[in-house]
Amino acid sequence: MVRLAQQSRRRICALPVGASAGGASDVSVIGRESLVSRWMCLVSSYSPSCLFSTGTGCAGARDEESDPEPLPLPLPPPTRPVLVRDFIRSALYDPDHGYFSKRSGSVGVLDRSINFNQLQGRNAYMRHLHSLYKKHDIAWFTPVELFKPWYAHGIAEAILRTANLSVPLKIYEIGGGSGTCAKCIMDYMMLNAPPKIYNNMTYISVEISPALAKKQLETVGDVQSHLSRYHVECRDASDRSGWGNVDAQPCWVIMLEVLDNLPHDLIFSPNQVSAWMEVWVEKVQGSGEISEIYKPALDPLITRCIEITGMDKQNVAHDNQVLSSLKHVWSKAFPKSRRAWMPTGCLKLLDVLHWALPNMSLIASDFSYLPDVRISGDGAPLVSVKKDGRTIDYDSYLDAKGDADIFFPTDFSMLELIDHHCSGWLNQQPGSNSSRPIKKRRTITLDTASFMEEFGLPSKTRTKDGYNPLLDDFKNTKFYLSVPTYNAK
Repeated sequence: MVRLAQQSRRRICALPVGASAGGASDVSVIGRESLVSRWMCLVSSYSPSCLFSTGTGCAGARDEESDPEPLPLPLPPPTRPVLVRDFIRSALYDPDHGYFSKRSGSVGVLDRSINFNQLQGRNAYMRHLHSLYKKHDIAWFTPVELFKPWYAHGIAEAILRTANLSVPLKIYEIGGGSGTCAKCIMDYMMLNAPPKIYNNMTYISVEISPALAKKQLETVGDVQSHLSRYHVECRDASDRSGWGNVDAQPCWVIMLEVLDNLPHDLIFSPNQVSAWMEVWVEKVQGSGEISEIYKPALDPLITRCIEITGMDKQNVAHDNQVLSSLKHVWSKAFPKSRRAWMPTGCLKLLDVLHWALPNMSLIASDFSYLPDVRISGDGAPLVSVKKDGRTIDYDSYLDAKGDADIFFPTDFSMLELIDHHCSGWLNQQPGSNSSRPIKKRRTITLDTASFMEEFGLPSKTRTKDGYNPLLDDFKNTKFYLSVPTYNAK
């Protein structure tokens, strides 16, 4: 689910079964690592003293006895005003000070698959996870690793059922982590697809981390025949120049927990009816502190995001003149400021992907909801740091100085709007007389359980008493599938 031991964003984070969406907890919840171990504490009496840490699912907790990772030098304040997305990008990815720059510890790789059918139930599963984390002494296991090969096999089956098999199969994975997803998908194709599918397929990992690019080649290379079909391109997927010429051949793009760490912008309105403004960050003169400043929304990515999501229409009165006047009077008498986080990084990435791969099909998986977010604004992120073996949530994203993970929930309805916008519309072609937008893509959003029940083998991740962590515990994660309609003339 992402994206990159540093840059891979595929740490799992799920809501505990029975937990309320906004429910309070005895222990403060903190970021990606806290979501993992919070779940462990809530569902198991095995380790009541476990730390709350944050991951993208209910996979397991970080061992509190392990030494904390060395922190990068603090990110210096910006020398000039920058948009919030640029501040977040530096806080996460600055090569010298960013959160991911110094955290090159590899994503955990299991020696062998977990035999869920031999575990009695939830408590036995939690004890097994605890032993795995102690043995491997790593920060997290990705869901594709914990549930290998079955998690990746479900994705492979979804591709096989919907791919255009009249052309050679080509798969791109953005942020391939340790390479487990790629290897398991290629294993599945080799063993289950018609021979010509595997023999002619190409699998390309677009990976920003050199260390993980090397690890992916090692993982996939366990099966010698995979290497001639597998390539790693170490680059930023959102940089258009890295894609070269447009490739109009059908292909698949996989993004597992990539969207949650993409830079976002922040917009602000002082009351209920005023126009949105874009938020910038600047250094406070004479100190090392930083603060927000507000400017008219002029940035192209921000204004496009506002338009695509319809947020520009929220401030346009469609009522009669009397109601409109009353709203303005009320907003002045009782002003209530508004803040919203805009997925401009997602917009930029999908812009590039639809330009470079106009006939791509997409599978993306990520958080649909994050609990106990302290930062204000619709779609606000969790910002968490680990200090002295404890994970702490920050109250402001401005507190992130390269020491904190910053990750966002994905609004899948907004993702769908952006996807359609970036792909264009059929009636926008020259000579079209239609005024009603016609979608060029078919899309569907499924929760993780529904996706795996449709395309996976749920029996393989079920324990003896019927408990199934893959189906039961990923309540705040979803899959998004988007394919071309293939009916353009």
